[in-house]
Amino acid sequence: MKIADDLLAGNRRALARAITIVENEAPEKKELLAALYPHTGRAYVIGITGSPGAGKSSLVDRLTQHIRKAYGLSVGIIAVDPTSPFSGGALLGDRIRMQDHVLDEGVFIRSMGTRGSLGGLSRATKEAIKVLDASGKDVILVETVGVGQSELDIMNAADSTVVVLTPGAGDIIQTLKAGIMEIADVFAVNKADLEGADRTATEVRAMLDLDRERQWRPPVVPVVSLHNTGLDDLYQAIMRHKEYLDSTGFLTDYRQQRLKSEVVEVVLERLKQRIGREFKDSGEFEQTLEKVINREIDPYHASDIILERMVRGGSVS
Repeated sequence: MKIADDLLAGNRRALARAITIVENEAPEKKELLAALYPHTGRAYVIGITGSPGAGKSSLVDRLTQHIRKAYGLSVGIIAVDPTSPFSGGALLGDRIRMQDHVLDEGVFIRSMGTRGSLGGLSRATKEAIKVLDASGKDVILVETVGVGQSELDIMNAADSTVVVLTPGAGDIIQTLKAGIMEIADVFAVNKADLEGADRTATEVRAMLDLDRERQWRPPVVPVVSLHNTGLDDLYQAIMRHKEYLDSTGFLTDYRQQRLKSEVVEVVLERLKQRIGREFKDSGEFEQTLEKVINREIDPYHASDIILERMVRGGSVS
């Protein structure tokens, strides 16, 4: 496949086109991903999440700059933005963020919409990670929309997850109770030059002290991204987590589990698409639903009927 060959050869336009193909569910997507898949699994994926206003974009911008200058590694950035209700695309585009990297051949930036995904990371985002991985990027940074129960999906895409906190952003304890403790591998206290930063860091460490069963204790790193302060401390903390995952075998285990989950996710999505077509094409499907509405059968019985006929190649297929 030519676009795959061009991408593997380092063509940036081919890389941009490939991400557009997976994002738009183009007909050639399956063939493209199949061609690229053998070349994936080498990049280290870092998730950057945190509440709106925490300075995630600035942190990603400056961290990328630091990784390029200090370590010479190539970086791919996926900025997951809310989806426009009008265009279906990301509300924030590449052109208004991270302008310093535009001319750097070692950095590729792409904004992507959530596309209504409850996890905040659509399947297209995860596929774009694979495209960047295959293109040879050493590090992939994935910046999510914000923190909350719906944002926990980042842990299913990233090798290490950085939760960005800021002083004065409300009750930090309540934020941590919302499930963020479980997904954080590293805490970055951004805007650490502001009043209350030390208290924020102390509260996070106190919460961590209560979790004695956790094998990896997430470090809490003060950062001032606008002043380039603490960036190497943050990157080194992430690398220590990587070393921990490598030494314990957890990195391989986590990646294998993610691949298994992805297969199940794709199967379920394709089943939904097939069933969705039956709403239009099969009167028998509608009859089954009508029986549920009339309380003649329950939803579980109806689903058994539908799945059985799909497996047997019956009218619902």
